[in-house]
Parts: sequence; C-alpha cells; structure tokens
Amino acid sequence: MGALDEPFPGSWAMAAGLVSRWELRRNFVRVFPDVYLRKGCTLDAGGRARAAAHWAKGDGVLVGYSAAALHGTRWLDPDAPAHIARTGHRRSPCGIRVVRAAIEPAECCEVDGFRVTTPARTAFDLGRQLPRDEAVAVIDALCAATGLTPSEIETVARAHPGERGMARLSTIIDLVDGGAESPPESHTRLLLIDAGLPRPTTQLVVRDACGAFVARVDMGWEPWRVAVEYDGAQHWTDPTQRTKDIDRIAVLESLGWRVIRVNATLLRHRPHIILDRVRVALHAQGWTDDQGALVAATFE
Repeated sequence: MGALDEPFPGSWAMAAGLVSRWELRRNFVRVFPDVYLRKGCTLDAGGRARAAAHWAKGDGVLVGYSAAALHGTRWLDPDAPAHIARTGHRRSPCGIRVVRAAIEPAECCEVDGFRVTTPARTAFDLGRQLPRDEAVAVIDALCAATGLTPSEIETVARAHPGERGMARLSTIIDLVDGGAESPPESHTRLLLIDAGLPRPTTQLVVRDACGAFVARVDMGWEPWRVAVEYDGAQHWTDPTQRTKDIDRIAVLESLGWRVIRVNATLLRHRPHIILDRVRVALHAQGWTDDQGALVAATFE
C-alpha cells in the first residue's frame, strides 16, 4: 500500500513533494482538518483511528474502539467515531471523540507508529463503557486478535480502584471468551449462560474413538456430546460450504453428538427456540438441571 492510499496529513504530503495542493483538492477528500484520503477509498475502524491520530499530530493516545481496531480486532463498526485520549484542549471535529485522560505509560504501546492503549487497558475501558452484550463481543474479538486473557484485564482493574463502571467490568470479565469467532457466537454463548445452562466450551475439538481429529465446533459440551453451531450467511448460500456442513454434521451425529444450528433470525427473533432445542438435546444426552446448577456455581 502506498503512502497516500491510507489517511495522511495533507501538509506533510505537500512538504514531502508527494502531492501538490491542486492534486490534494482534486484527487483526495478531507476526512478531518489536514487529514486526507484518496477518493474512492473507504475508512474502516482502523483507518478512522489512524486518521484521528494524524489529526492529533501525536498529542494523544488512541483508546477504546480505536485502540481495539489497531490491535486487529474484527467486526468493529466502521462508522463509529474514533476515540482518542488527550490531556489538553478537548475540542474535536465531527467523527472524533476526545476523552480527557492521562494514560499511564505502562498502559500504552505503539502499533504501526501510533500510540494506543495496551490490549488490557483497552478492554478495561471498553468493559466499563459499553453495554454488557456489546462489551463482551468486542472484548472477545480483542482477546482473539491479541491473545489477551481475562486475568490481564483484572490486573489493570486492580490498578484503578474506584473508577466508574467497575461493577459492570467485573461481570463482563467473567463472561469474556476469546474462542468466539464472531459477535453472533458471543451473543449465542451469552444466551445460553443467561438461561442457566452450563457454560459451553468454545472451539471444542471433537475426536473419534482413536483420538483422531474429527471437527472443531463453535461451542459445546463434551460430557454430553452436544454442540451449538452459529451459521453465517455463507453456510446457506455457498454450495461448497453447504455440502461440507452436511458431511460434517453427519460424521458428528455418527459419533453420538447432537448438533443445534443457529442463524441470525433465530438468535434475534426466536431465541426461545434455540434454548428449547439445546435443553432437549442436553437432557437426551444425560444432562440434568441439577448438573447445570453445579456447573454454574463453579464460576461464581
């Protein structure tokens, strides 16, 4: 990617002889004051974060969604405002949200030359600020991208006693699981937990009687051989993927597994159907409600 194929400071590009003022006006659009993007290009969450950092000219630290984006977190809203922490003047253009805060040096790092909060501090901020389900999904994705663990978030939390949102954060840390591969998988897992079912294991590996790999399921319970799979659109529209799914489920069922499939419509509009099917499958495989209470108690 060329230097002018992502957000850049216009004054720097002209001073470096990369573009003339006329070319800047003709071939690029202004994203923020003195920050430009080539016409025809679109900003994702990472690009918006970089644009905000250029606007701040090094005076600030990318936080929240913007830090998460530069750490490689997927599924972020590309139209959400960029977030940056500064200690001085707070006025900002539309599309940038300035937070007045001083971030400890130990909680900052660099990504591609931009100052951002560490993954643990980023999760600490997001977990205190976002609604529970959104926070869990974003932090799940952040953990998947960076290898962050809940214990690292707890370490940051202990260093900031009394901060607003700590009770919410504690609940969210308890629910985080970096094994989720998409927000719908996170939301499906939360649905099951909220219903009092035992916590599923994410990215559960299924093996045959000889120990050979058979499949990896989105989430499930090995003791009862029940799996829950979230199927995105490609699982229904791609014939090749559809055939693989049919064969895969047939193999799992031949090994005594029950597979409950979930899609967006069921998750959004008929979650009770998902819960009914999971309960029926678990009971049929030998699970009892008393076992569910026992498993839940181990996480309290």
